[in-house]
Amino acid sequence: MEVDLQQKITRYEKFVNEGLRKDLKEALDSRDAVYDQISDYLKLAKDIEVIKSNGLTEMKTQVDLGSNFYVQAKIPDTKHIFVNVGFGFHAELTLDEALTFITKKEAFLQKKADMYTKKAAQIRAHIKMVLQAMAEIMKLSKEPLPRNLDLL
Repeated sequence: MEVDLQQKITRYEKFVNEGLRKDLKEALDSRDAVYDQISDYLKLAKDIEVIKSNGLTEMKTQVDLGSNFYVQAKIPDTKHIFVNVGFGFHAELTLDEALTFITKKEAFLQKKADMYTKKAAQIRAHIKMVLQAMAEIMKLSKEPLPRNLDLL
């Protein structure tokens, strides 16, 4: 009977470590990626506000070509910008259209992040429940069997 309980505890440990903890990490990583997207859109909205408030019609900036390799770029007309709308597509928008899009996109991404947060909380609750069940099994296995169960 003791060997059977040890096997059950081992299976539960494997389930927690290889299943639930992996799922929790994936949910938290996905949520963090969504938060990174939100941060990028909010940064863009701030930049648009600076362009609008200062009345900039042209500007110089640095563009990341990848791997933190930046080049200097000149923007001759700031009336329109290209905004990443998802799935690798970019749309040319006016500054006001871009701000409207960013507001909607940020709200959408926040709902997505909230979903991942909720999923992570559920996984944490499952982990806690399994660990409590394991503790109960271990606690019960250390106690002698009641007299009425000895007959079984």
